[in-house]
Amino acid sequence: MPAPRTVLLTGAAGGLGTLMRGLLPDHGYELRLLDMRPIEGEPDAIVADLADRDALREAVRGVDAIIHLAGISLEAPFEKILRANIEGTYHLYEAAREEGVRRIVFASSNHVVGHTPRPAPGEPPVPVETPRRPDTFYGLSKSFGEDLAQLYWDKHGLETVSVRIGSCFPEPTSVRMLSMWMSPADGARLFHAALTAEDVGHTVVHGASANTRLWLDLTSARALGYEPRDDSERYAEKLIAEQGELDPDNRAQAYIGGAFVTDPPIWPY
Repeated sequence: MPAPRTVLLTGAAGGLGTLMRGLLPDHGYELRLLDMRPIEGEPDAIVADLADRDALREAVRGVDAIIHLAGISLEAPFEKILRANIEGTYHLYEAAREEGVRRIVFASSNHVVGHTPRPAPGEPPVPVETPRRPDTFYGLSKSFGEDLAQLYWDKHGLETVSVRIGSCFPEPTSVRMLSMWMSPADGARLFHAALTAEDVGHTVVHGASANTRLWLDLTSARALGYEPRDDSERYAEKLIAEQGELDPDNRAQAYIGGAFVTDPPIWPY
């Protein structure tokens, strides 16, 4: 697929959106920004809620592709998840269909498979084909998003790469994150690959760096042309000294979803 020039970035004020605002232009993209709150230093950003279907349609008009990061990224009551992540994602896909956008990169999550046991040392990483086992309403909403993407590909020919993001931060902050980390630079590389790969239909990939302790199989991501360059191992000694090794008998440390399985962090808004 020819590299899209103009990309709508939803959730542009969030943590991941802020990182990608700084990195994606270096891959040749002109970003159109959307968030439900104003973005400091970005007076041209579109301020709109995913429930505002007219505003969404205007936002997607004329773009070459969409990176959809907007929504609730932690656990919340189902009613909030329903409005922001389920109905909101549906509204975005409808706007894209109506305006003829042909490619979406959807921020899915490792929490789609959060109740999957983590691989023991020496075991192979978890493949994208593993059965979905959400750990929260949040994970359930991302599972819905993947199914919605499949429907819009099968029914309308709208392509999606669903990226099951591990943890994208400047550096890992926990021992679990050593296995799930995606550096911001690798995140931009993966989104670039997802935007430009040919004939993706609906493809599900894991979003992580080339970590020594990797739990998530990157085969389908590499097939898009993704070449991760970073490894969390340089942070391992310090984090393990502070936090200790993971305990397989601790449910919060025994599953892919980590603490989302036992005591999920709650969306504060």
